This record gives sequence, structure tokens and C-alpha cells, in this order.
Amino acid sequence: MARTTDTDLAPHELRILVAVADAGGFSAGAEMLGLTQSAVSHSVRGSERKIGAVLFERGRSGARPTPAGEKAVAHARRILRLLDVLVAEVRGAVRSEATQGPEGPLRIAAFRSTALHLLPPVLQRLRARYPGIEPQVRIVRELGRGTAGEVADGRSDLAIATLDGAQLPAGLVASGLFEESYSLVHPAGHPAPRSLPLVDWVENCGSYTRAWWGAQDWIPRATIEAEDDGAVLSLVSGGHGMAIMPALSLVGAPDSIEITDLGPERPTRRVGYVTTPELAGSAVVRALVRELRAAGCQPRRGAPREPARSGRGFGAAAAADPFQDLLVQCGQSGWWQ
Repeated sequence: MARTTDTDLAPHELRILVAVADAGGFSAGAEMLGLTQSAVSHSVRGSERKIGAVLFERGRSGARPTPAGEKAVAHARRILRLLDVLVAEVRGAVRSEATQGPEGPLRIAAFRSTALHLLPPVLQRLRARYPGIEPQVRIVRELGRGTAGEVADGRSDLAIATLDGAQLPAGLVASGLFEESYSLVHPAGHPAPRSLPLVDWVENCGSYTRAWWGAQDWIPRATIEAEDDGAVLSLVSGGHGMAIMPALSLVGAPDSIEITDLGPERPTRRVGYVTTPELAGSAVVRALVRELRAAGCQPRRGAPREPARSGRGFGAAAAADPFQDLLVQCGQSGWWQ
């Protein structure tokens, strides 16, 4: 039988590290766990001795993780989540899979357009098939480490993420779901859309659009910056500019906006999911992935309307459905696993 060593951290020690980090201090972490501050301080000092590193910077305003502490807390969250999965799946093994199915929380990180337009029908089908699953969705801006960082830090089990260009945090696995095309949007009926200023938001400027933009001599530098894609649509609808936007952001676009296809060379971005190797095999994550793939391999329904066709030289004529080309190459080889 394997024996514990002086460097082993017990689950309660991991929970204390996470609580102190989340609460921002020893007193607040103790209150969160129903412990005394001295007990929490003693546990953290013990963990630091075992690991051989200072995990928190102490100060009058509280405590925050050091770089070593950030790594420790991220691993602690992931280990504690695996312990939860262990219990849920062992209990599930003694039930009839056919009648019960997977149960328990399922933590999902998603950027705004996928949270608004991709996940709701997926989660509806998931809950109908497995009522015991409890989805918890966090909307995260796709900047820096983005949604994938939520998985790396142990806050989410699976992230819906853009897979173009960004370096995945170490220790994660990713797989593609669909390719999303970009279109030009501008005020409906405007006589000269090219004369309008460009409306953009910071999440929209990625490697998947930068090269295409650089080759277009008709697109001005961004002259209006918005906070998110919803604000972009509002500004365009109000006649304040034009924008280049991905298809999911255009679901439910108002009639005051005209959507124009950018032709066969239009920019696209790849959307997929990110998780950990350990959670990839868990029943709740596998159930969600099945529903995501089922959604990604079917034609989108319920498009808001047919966009107006344009002959203004922005590329090929507008597609009959701006979402018709959103899902391509589904199930093929390469990065599509």
C-alpha cells in the first residue's frame, strides 16, 4: 500500500488554498469555509512548507497568490474538481446508465456570442436527455488567455474558444467544432457603405481577421471602438458606421442592418472546445461534447431573416442565408477530431 509523504497535500488543504485565493484574504477565506483565521493561516503555512514556496503575499489589504501560488491554486481547483467527478462517476457506476445517465455540475466558459446563440439550444437538449446534469455558464471575454484560461485555472470544465493563433495554456486539449465566417454589416439602404467609419471591438481583432483586413484597401482603421459585438450592432444599426462581424454575432440582427457576404476569400475563425485530458473522459463533459458536435454538424435553423443582396463590390453576392456557410468541414480530418 502506498504511504503518504510529508509533501502530500490533503483535500482540505487544497480547499483552503482555493478559498484564500478566491476570497482575497485569510479572514475572508476562513469565513467562507466556516473555519477560524488561525486554522486557515496554519494550514497555508503548512502547505507552503510542504511545497517549498511562498504561495501568498500577505498585506493589510488581504492576501493574493504569488506566481507560484497561482499555479498551486489552479492545480488545486482542478484536483478538487476531479475528486468531485470521481465521486459522481463511481456513484453512477452502481446505477443503470440507461435510466439515470451522468449527473452533477458542468462548468462551462464561453465568449458572448456562443453563450447567447450556440449554448442555449445545446443545453436544452442536454438537460432533456440528462436531467441530472447542472450546467453553469460563465461568460468570459476572449482576450488574453480567454475562455481557455478558465479551464487552465480550474474554474471551468470545458471552454468554448476560438482556436486560431492563440497559444493554448499548457496541459489542455482542444478540438474543433465549426468554422465561422465573417460578413460586412452596415446600415440598411446606405448609398455608400465604404464611406462609413469602421466600428470594431477589441475581441474582434485576431489573427483570423488581421491578414485579410491588411489586404483590403477599402477598410479604414477602426474609428469607433465598442465594448462588445452587441454594442457594435447597435452603433451600425444607428447609422454610425460599418463593421466586419462573425456569423454568430449576427443572429437576430435587426432589419435596420444589412448583411453582405465578403466572397470566397472572406475571413473565418475556428470555434472549438477546450478541456483538460482528465475531464475529457468524464461523463458530463462527454455528454456536452456530443451535443455540441450534433449542433455543429447540422444546418442552423431559425436564422433571423434573409439578408439583402448587395452589388456594391464587396465580394460575391450575399448568400441566401448569412449562416449557411458558418458550419463547414464538420467531421473531416486534420484539426477536426
